[in-house]
Amino acid sequence: MTVLTGYVGFARALRQAGVGCGPDRVQAYAAAVGHLDPGSRDDLYWAGRLTLCGEPDDLPRYDAAFDAWFGGEAPRGPRHRKLRPTRLAALNGGGGEQASSGRLATAASDAEVLRDKDIAGLTPAEKAHLRELIAALKPVPPRRRALRARKASRGRLDPGRTLRAMLASGGEPVEPRYRRKGTRPRKVVLLIDVSGSMAPYADALLRFAHVVARAMPTEVCTLGTRLTRVSRQLGHRDAEFALMSATRAVPDYEGGTRLGGTIKVFLDRWGQRGVARRAVVVLFSDGWERGDPALLGDQMARLRRLAHAVIWVNPHAGKDGYAPTQSGIVAALPHVDRLLAGHSLDTLRHLLKEINRA
Repeated sequence: MTVLTGYVGFARALRQAGVGCGPDRVQAYAAAVGHLDPGSRDDLYWAGRLTLCGEPDDLPRYDAAFDAWFGGEAPRGPRHRKLRPTRLAALNGGGGEQASSGRLATAASDAEVLRDKDIAGLTPAEKAHLRELIAALKPVPPRRRALRARKASRGRLDPGRTLRAMLASGGEPVEPRYRRKGTRPRKVVLLIDVSGSMAPYADALLRFAHVVARAMPTEVCTLGTRLTRVSRQLGHRDAEFALMSATRAVPDYEGGTRLGGTIKVFLDRWGQRGVARRAVVVLFSDGWERGDPALLGDQMARLRRLAHAVIWVNPHAGKDGYAPTQSGIVAALPHVDRLLAGHSLDTLRHLLKEINRA
């Protein structure tokens, strides 16, 4: 295997892993290595990372493919903020959930107590029980009318199938054939604010997103100072592994909030190209905007024109005395179909019904 063949093979392995590196990126990679030391593993790693990766989602796939292709451990560098497994437990108030999961096995009375309690004020044991209750949710996807008609026992007459049936029977009259349009699951997009002010709810909302993503076609992105797409991470069957992978992929967890800028990135990168078109878009945020509220208003108007429905879920909306006075939510409200609360298990169940009815 020549050196160039090795580079091309590595690029092929990256494409199989989901990294969209085209011929131009491969040429740039080969040119970069030509100016470096091909025998240096660090040079190969950084040359490939800077030329073959196009977006943040590519980095974990690149690391895995690099390790598999070149062997050994990838060079150390500012690639990802490490998140130990205990991080998720800390976000939920501490460990002990495994030990207590047996005795927390869904007593009906406990579920009633948890139903209306604010997630931010739950004890560690209650949060462990809440995780089980969220995992037990059964989302039903919203439906849309299919574009193509399929054969059916009743509906509109299908002349083609009827004629073919008559020809097959030698010209004898046959029962008329019918067709009608069915339904298909409608896409759902979940945009979750993971800034510092939403930190008490972020873990529960990501678990909620994992349940939804497992039940219907769903795209999930986190919003903070930047946009991070975590649909692939949340597609894993195991909830703990999915949450750990998603949290590790988010570089601005518990940081600031620039809703307008991140929604613009979402629309430019994915939403305008089809992800948000005729979809039910749910935005989880408390509306604290550090950026320009006018930009947020413009992007929400743009999102509303693309989507079938836009639902804003605010954890504070269900509390007594709440008024939507934050700059972000004031700018966005004219372009939102419904403003819902999202601070408790009961409000999340209600949200599932609203998504299904949208």
